[in-house]
Amino acid sequence: MTGQQVREKSTQRMTGYDRRMLALMNRREAAPMYATAVRRRLAVGAHITLTVASVAAWLLTVVGDQRWAMWTMLGLLLPWCVATGVINGATRGLLELRERALDERQRAERVRVAARARQVMQWLLLAAAVGAGIAAYQGWGAEGLLFPVLFTAFVVHWLMPLWVAGLAVQDEPADLDPEGLDEIP
Repeated sequence: MTGQQVREKSTQRMTGYDRRMLALMNRREAAPMYATAVRRRLAVGAHITLTVASVAAWLLTVVGDQRWAMWTMLGLLLPWCVATGVINGATRGLLELRERALDERQRAERVRVAARARQVMQWLLLAAAVGAGIAAYQGWGAEGLLFPVLFTAFVVHWLMPLWVAGLAVQDEPADLDPEGLDEIP
């Protein structure tokens, strides 16, 4: 079975939504923003920075009752969405597309990214548990930190696969044309 036949067979199972999302995630207009590993690392770093600032602003709004932080959070939303789009474009929608829209290589990569993100998150949670243990042992009052720390852990757990995928994506070979892959046996 040729590559074209496999692609046609897999696209028959896809819905219209799947085809639109696949086309959206494979658009090339923003390719210069993630063409190199350095640019992808910068995009992931910017996304992490914007996430930290947004979470801090949201926590200041909710826990600290600071109204100005709400406007800061809203101002960070658009750049955060752009950075998310850059990472999704670099990964070709690896985490956003449904399983049926991915080929075997992408499915395997999704599993690898999820495993690596789970491993990183495990170490971060261990560090948080050790820090909480030290704080309790020293007698520091950390009761007020429970909600902010748990919310931050939730956000990091939610976004870690995106960050890992953005850092793990490889450069595309310059001599291969994506449209000409059907002729490769």
